Amino acid sequence: MKASDQKVKRSTFGVVFLTIFLDMVGFSVLFPLFPEMLDHYLAREARLGGGLVTDFVDFILSFSIVGQDAGSFRFETVIFGGALGSLYAVLQFFFAPIWGRLSDKIGRRPVLLYTLGGTCLGYLLWIVAGDFWILVLSRILGGVASGNLSVATAAIADVTSRENRSRGMALVGIAFGLGFILGPALGGFSFYWQFSSVSDGIFSFTPFSSAALISLSLAVLNLLWVWVRFRETLAEDKRGSDEKPKPAIFQLGRIENDAVRKTCLAYLFYMISFSGMEFTLTFLAVERFSYSPREIVNMFLLIGLTLIFAQGFFVRRFVGKIGERRMALLGILLGTLAFLMISNSFDEITFFIALFLMSCGVALISPTLTALTSLHSGESDQGFHLGIFRSSGSMARACGPLLAGLVYFTCGSVTAYVFGAVILLLPFLILRKMPQPTPPVSEKVA
Repeated sequence: MKASDQKVKRSTFGVVFLTIFLDMVGFSVLFPLFPEMLDHYLAREARLGGGLVTDFVDFILSFSIVGQDAGSFRFETVIFGGALGSLYAVLQFFFAPIWGRLSDKIGRRPVLLYTLGGTCLGYLLWIVAGDFWILVLSRILGGVASGNLSVATAAIADVTSRENRSRGMALVGIAFGLGFILGPALGGFSFYWQFSSVSDGIFSFTPFSSAALISLSLAVLNLLWVWVRFRETLAEDKRGSDEKPKPAIFQLGRIENDAVRKTCLAYLFYMISFSGMEFTLTFLAVERFSYSPREIVNMFLLIGLTLIFAQGFFVRRFVGKIGERRMALLGILLGTLAFLMISNSFDEITFFIALFLMSCGVALISPTLTALTSLHSGESDQGFHLGIFRSSGSMARACGPLLAGLVYFTCGSVTAYVFGAVILLLPFLILRKMPQPTPPVSEKVA
C-alpha cells in the first residue's frame, strides 16, 4: 500500500471512529437523566400553568395497564424515556438509507459535513432547551443527522480490502463501546455540574445543559476533523445511481442479494433485544441492588471496557480464522446465555458475570454483522446496503425500549429478560445456514 493510501486510510479510520463514538454518546447520555428530566419539566410547567409534558403524563396515567409494585419506578418515567430514545432512533431509521444512497452518489465527505453540522446544531439547541419542545427539536435534529452512520461505515469499506474488512469494522465496535462508557457517564456526572443561571425561559439553561455543552464540544471537534483531515474515499467511477432512497422497511424486500437481506433482518432482531436490555438495565440494577447513579456509571463502565477489549483484541485477531458468520453465531449464543443469567441474577456476582458475557456477545455480533453486510455488497452499493443495515438497527432501537419497558413493568424483570433471550435466538436461526462471503476472483488485495 502506498504512503498516500495509508494516510487516507488512517484519516478515514479517525473520522469514522469519532463520528460513531459521538453518535453513541448522543444516544446514551440521556439514559441516567430520564427521571430527573421528567421531574424538571413537570415542575417548570406546574409553575407556568401546564404544558406538553404535563399533558403527556396525564395521558399515560389515564391507562390502567400499570403493573408495577409500589416503590418501583413510575411507569410514566419509563414511557417518557422510551419516547425520547425512540424519537431519535425512528429518525435515524428513516434517514440512514437516505444519507447512505446520497453518499454513493456525491461522495462520503460532503454528506458527513452536512450531517455533522446538523449534529452540532442539535446539541446547541439542547444547551438552551428551557422549554420541552426545544429539547424535542434538538433530538429531531440529532436523529436526522445520526443517519450518517451508514456513510461512516461505508467509508471504512472504501479503504479496506475484503480480507481486512472485519478488522476495520471492529473499530466501529470499539467506538460504540467507548460511547457506551462516556454517554451514561456524562449523563450521570454532569447532573452535578449544573450552570448557575437556570430559569423558566423558553430558551434558557437547564440542569442538563452541561451534558449538552460537552456533547457539543465533541461534535465541533468531529466537524473540524472531517473538514481538515478527511479525504474523499469513494472514487468518481464507483458512484451509484440517482435512485430515490426509501427507509429500510420498504427496501429490505427489494434487495437482490439474499445474504445482505438476511444480515439486515438478523441485525433487526438482535438490536430489538439489545436495545431493550440497555434501556431497562438501569431500572433492574436499582430494583434489585439499589444502585446509586455513580454505581450505575460503574456498571456501564464494565460493559464498555469489555466491549473495547473483546473487539480490539479478540475480534481483530481471530475473525480471520473463525469467520464472520461463525463469530456472529458465537456472540448470539453468549448473549442468549447472558440474558437468561440476568433474568435470575439476584446477587451481584452472578449479575456482573452475566454483564461480562453479554458484553462479549455484543462485541462479537455487531462488527461481524456489519462486515457480512459489507462483504456481500458491491462497491457501488456499500452506502445503500449499509444504510439499510443501520436503518434496520434504528427501527429496532425505536421499538426495543418501549417493548421491553412494557414487558418489564407489566410482567416483571425475570420475564422481560427471558423474552429478550427468545428474541435473540431469531438471528441465530437466520444466520446458521448463510454461507461465508468469498471475494471475487478479479479483486486485488490492498
